[in-house]
Amino acid sequence: MIENIINDIEDDDQQLFEHWKVQVDEGQTPVRIDKYLAEKNPYQSRNRIQNAADAGFIQVNGTPVKSNYKVRPNDVITLMLDYPKHDTSIVAENIPIDVVYEDDDLMVINKAAGMVVHPGAGNFTGTLINAIAYYLRDLESFDANNPEVGLVHRIDKDTSGLLVVAKTPEAKSALGKQFFNKTTHRSYNALVWGNIVEDEGRIEGNIGRDPKNRLRMKVFEPDSGIGKSAVTHYRVLERFGYTTLIECILETGRTHQIRAHMKHIGHPLFADETYGGNEVLRGQRSSSYKAYIQNCFKICPRQALHAKTLGFIHPRTGQQLDFTSEWPADFSALIEKWRNFISGTTLNTFVD
Repeated sequence: MIENIINDIEDDDQQLFEHWKVQVDEGQTPVRIDKYLAEKNPYQSRNRIQNAADAGFIQVNGTPVKSNYKVRPNDVITLMLDYPKHDTSIVAENIPIDVVYEDDDLMVINKAAGMVVHPGAGNFTGTLINAIAYYLRDLESFDANNPEVGLVHRIDKDTSGLLVVAKTPEAKSALGKQFFNKTTHRSYNALVWGNIVEDEGRIEGNIGRDPKNRLRMKVFEPDSGIGKSAVTHYRVLERFGYTTLIECILETGRTHQIRAHMKHIGHPLFADETYGGNEVLRGQRSSSYKAYIQNCFKICPRQALHAKTLGFIHPRTGQQLDFTSEWPADFSALIEKWRNFISGTTLNTFVD
């Protein structure tokens, strides 16, 4: 379990500060510590972890180890650096948010694209949870730094749409169980590259970190033992020849699930830089068409993905609650531009 306790120590007259700690599971098989930590810390490269170990900053049971050390069950691994850990306590910030529903137990928010949901590396302020802390600043029972309340699930920074926030520990526990048991209802709208032949389909494939890019997810075979199982259902809403507007319904809620699954079947999300959707992947070679696509990227300069609907059972009343959000301006303008593009043109003239 990652601990957030800063613990400074003296080591050969050099003051070090604990940045995080993890205890190895009892059933862990021997594995190199650099590989183990790369899996535990997906935003850190294995090379960077090796450099930290070689510098004496990675300790096991209080003793510095090299990157070839093999972790064993119940080992306590700590990262000790020569500067204090960044204060990650959540501070209330007066940032406007779109609250579409609220009662004593929970609130549903329509998140704008570009807003990170929770403080993390490179984004310690200006997040959705900072805004929620300010919005609920007069509610004595709500503490944004208490993990027993707050965000029940997350969506990516550049994805817009609906999120549910628990005001009480009881609400978060009950809602968390619904997400875990896959009884919630969530649908997304996405514009993807290419003309999807089938009107609907199902994508199944484990999702795990891409070993070549730790900020990106990759799809692995269901029986590979790599990553976590994931299932996405999709349905075509509109066809634009070189792109397709689809609805996606999730059985699971893995990191970047829709983005990784659609990339896997050859239809990455439009304008998704991480998964290659910010290039001209389908269409004409003419300069006018390329200029048209660049204008589309300017209209919606992020992955074209919107969390449109959210449904769950109210944790206290037992009532089914269902919410729908309209497309934000950038997504709506992008779809309208594609509608205008194919206006008066039969789709069978397009070569995908």
